[in-house]
Amino acid sequence: LIDAIAVVTVDNPLTGDQVLAHLPSTRRAGSKPFMIEGLRVDCGEWEAPQSGVTYSELQAGVLLANRLGGLNEIEYSEFVQKVQGFTDSLGASVEFPDMLDIVARARELDTFASEHDAQLAMRLHARGSAWSVGYLQQQAARHGFVPGSLPGRLVMPAQEEGAPPVLTLHFDAQAAFADDPDQASLRELQLAFDVPQTAAELEPFKSWCAAGEALSLALDAVMADDQGHAFSPAAFAAIEGELQRLYEALAQRDLAAGSPAARRLFS
Repeated sequence: LIDAIAVVTVDNPLTGDQVLAHLPSTRRAGSKPFMIEGLRVDCGEWEAPQSGVTYSELQAGVLLANRLGGLNEIEYSEFVQKVQGFTDSLGASVEFPDMLDIVARARELDTFASEHDAQLAMRLHARGSAWSVGYLQQQAARHGFVPGSLPGRLVMPAQEEGAPPVLTLHFDAQAAFADDPDQASLRELQLAFDVPQTAAELEPFKSWCAAGEALSLALDAVMADDQGHAFSPAAFAAIEGELQRLYEALAQRDLAAGSPAARRLFS
């Protein structure tokens, strides 16, 4: 669906330890990650190679597109070079798909992804007094936000372990580095969610609206779009309609929002 697959043929089954010993040191081709998987002898399932397991076949797949663009000829050549070196070291043979076909597929997928990518964001502007970072953290925590992995971010985590956050609250990273968080002042925040990364079943749009309203009341802030215009009920209704059409288009392509394939493509 979103990878170019090279088929690796081995004369005899290989142990996971043999495969692991010969894996390329980096599994990236330019800006595109690639994976190597083995077909387990005991249960017939594909998986990333692991010690203590025997594999009858191998395959390597490179991502056709991500938010940095479609796979190009140079990246595909790097993928071929690395996988060829890997298979040669194992004494295996490998069959690669045609470069022109792959690059054309990558270009088409990149076009689709570009046309169906979206990150919804609203700005929260202070009506009166500025907020300290400490006060913001305190108020946001009451509505389910926790510190993110990067400075200047608070996130509403997903229940699924390892999944992207449902919502992200951005503020000035310089203020986050202040020695005293109660002294660093803020007048603007951005509340956002990444549409293709978040499953529709989690109802991120409702969470986004509810969090925006709750924070605007708690912080005495105005909810506005990127142009600074205050949000109206009609604006929210229009966004929800567009969002539903986007979800449907992604699902028709077998790239439903929040699915593993969608998360890899829109990364």
